[in-house]
Amino acid sequence: MSDDVVENDTVAASSDAATQVVDPRSDMERERDEYLDALQRLQADFENYRKRVARSSSDAADRAAGEVVAKMLPVLDAFDLAAAHFLSAPSEEAEALAQARGLLLDALSKEGLERIDDVGVAFDPQVHDAVAHIEGDDGPTIDQVLRAGYRWKGSVLRPAMVRVQG
Repeated sequence: MSDDVVENDTVAASSDAATQVVDPRSDMERERDEYLDALQRLQADFENYRKRVARSSSDAADRAAGEVVAKMLPVLDAFDLAAAHFLSAPSEEAEALAQARGLLLDALSKEGLERIDDVGVAFDPQVHDAVAHIEGDDGPTIDQVLRAGYRWKGSVLRPAMVRVQG
């Protein structure tokens, strides 16, 4: 029986020695894996940060451009009034104003400006400002646009001033 105890102690001692030899390598592998995980997290965090900064910068540029366009809306209104005034008396000046208005609208629409001036569409309080109402049979629809509204890249800069029927 004492031989069995000696044999077990020898086996245990030799397995401890083997464990001690393997342990430094597994510690290094574990440490390497931890560093690799930390590096991958850091790379992912940096990529997310870079995307967030790019998105924020793009949003700020869009807002700034929208503010400039909003300041130009009275110019577009003046062109609309001039065009309406010259409808009854066509002339070279009227043609020149119409061309200038068209060029300005084209340039702004290529950048993301949309005009809201559809007649006969359903009334939407998000894009229409109802200032007058007439009776009608159907649901509320736009009867007349009194002042055009505008969207800039999908968001309403100024709602259209309309008369609603229905």
